[in-house]
Amino acid sequence: MSYKSNHKSHESHASDSSHNYFPKVTVVIPIYNGEEDLYELIPCLLAQTYPKENVEYLLVDNNSSDRTLTCLQTAAEHCPIQIRPLSEIQIQSSYAARNTGIRAATGEIIAFTDADCRPQPQWLELLVQDFVKPHVAMVAGEIKALPGTTFLEKFADREETLSQKHTLANKFCPYAQTANLAIRRIALEKAGLFRPYLTTGGDADICWRIQQEGIGSLEFAANAIVQHRHRATLPEFASQWRRYGRSNRYLHELYGIDLMRAITVKECSFRLVRWILKEVPKFSFKAILGKASLLDILATPLGLFTARARYCGQMQAQLPEKAKIIDWL
Repeated sequence: MSYKSNHKSHESHASDSSHNYFPKVTVVIPIYNGEEDLYELIPCLLAQTYPKENVEYLLVDNNSSDRTLTCLQTAAEHCPIQIRPLSEIQIQSSYAARNTGIRAATGEIIAFTDADCRPQPQWLELLVQDFVKPHVAMVAGEIKALPGTTFLEKFADREETLSQKHTLANKFCPYAQTANLAIRRIALEKAGLFRPYLTTGGDADICWRIQQEGIGSLEFAANAIVQHRHRATLPEFASQWRRYGRSNRYLHELYGIDLMRAITVKECSFRLVRWILKEVPKFSFKAILGKASLLDILATPLGLFTARARYCGQMQAQLPEKAKIIDWL
């Protein structure tokens, strides 16, 4: 099974009089133990330039063990925007939480982001403009890094690890991450909701199903930006790449996409020897001249580390039978 790439990229412009398309939008945000995130997320929602009367924010607590739900209820009582706190306690999965939000949504467009994301003020306004075109089923916005302080955060930022450019260029079929994605409600009615028992890869799955059914196109609004914080510690960094590997495995079992091949000992040894003999001296000299950094020097071993973590995640994963279930409105 294969799909034809049909996403289009364009540069959205800053808010002006041409932005006069303001349909009713529901923003769905799943949250798990996100009490601390709410202190930065809520102000970002308050700052949105989208007409307040045309947007509702459904924040779905996914059985948190901290004060997330209490904080959500307090925010709903005191914020001048429409915040509706919801709960998903049956299934521990961000996709199940998103489905809970979709079922409660009243908007014709449903936008998704995450609790640890920071939408810029014009995010929602710029994200929905393409929906004025009837053939558009989904719009992806860009994901950029919040300023990082650790070496790993800076490395991920330089590599644009979270950018939608990577997923939209997927060789099997374009897709977008739910950290910054809007979907027409009718598309979800036709193709189904997220697979509630899936723990990773659900973003690709829902985008592929919508495109498979020929429901509409996936567009890219490059200036509809949310910021996201990269992983700061080595365990978090490794966990992120193992999760990408698990996603590979799950999507392989669902769609037959190619698995990532292992880097052989010979290939790894060759790249490390070349790094030691060629890259380290080269970038060390440039660093002395102020033309390179530690990131340049360590790029090769970090790249091998991420490849290894992703491959291990792929090899250790097996799609649970329940993860094949699709929820419906």
